[in-house]
Amino acid sequence: MATGHADPRRRERILDAALDLIAEEGIARVSHRRIAARAGVPLGSMTYHFRGMDDLLRAAFGRFTDHIVGVFEARLTAPADAGQAREAVADLIHALSEGEARDLVLTQELYTLAARRPVYRELTHEWMRRSRLRLEEFFDPDTARQLDALIEGLTLHRALSRAPYDRALTVEAIRRITATAAGNGAAGGRNGAADGGGATAGDGTPTGDGTADGDGVADSGGSATDDRVPADGGTPTGDGVADGRPVH
Repeated sequence: MATGHADPRRRERILDAALDLIAEEGIARVSHRRIAARAGVPLGSMTYHFRGMDDLLRAAFGRFTDHIVGVFEARLTAPADAGQAREAVADLIHALSEGEARDLVLTQELYTLAARRPVYRELTHEWMRRSRLRLEEFFDPDTARQLDALIEGLTLHRALSRAPYDRALTVEAIRRITATAAGNGAAGGRNGAADGGGATAGDGTPTGDGTADGDGVADSGGSATDDRVPADGGTPTGDGVADGRPVH
């Protein structure tokens, strides 16, 4: 029997076959035997490359999230400022919602698996982290969190809608989220240059340092200064914004 050394792509073929089966029939229908048959490899290759089904599924979904993050990063590499980044986010939402059904199904399968089994939340947390880091090149962390949630939600709604809305509505949704950040001194470009004026004092006069002079006014990031930490996997933060992925 040929080993992984004689067939260097065998492991990748197994992972791709597993993802194809999950997308077509769901995780419940996946087995070592069916994956091996789909990949065209001996059944013994399954235990040669993976310790068990959980090990295989974590590797397969890790491969999938790398693919989605790659799409995300490709869209957000070109923008030079926050304005261009807003357009890129709109392009991303429409590309994902109009793309292959396979990606949409695998996303929901991973969310369901992570909701049931906490060990898989490591994958969704890392996915969130990488997505937000890219958005934070143009927006403050709170705004990046909200945009990440918007991308997820609008992508799903457009993909499943009988009459998907047009780009104008997507752009308007993005503008509403980022306009508040811009007005509170949020970062507006790759080097953190302000996209708009700083926060204002109680009489409406800009303070110049992006902070507010009055009590209860948002801090420099534009979010309320509530010190509550979001719970694991999508519990609302103090300002009521979801974490960006379904509750796990």
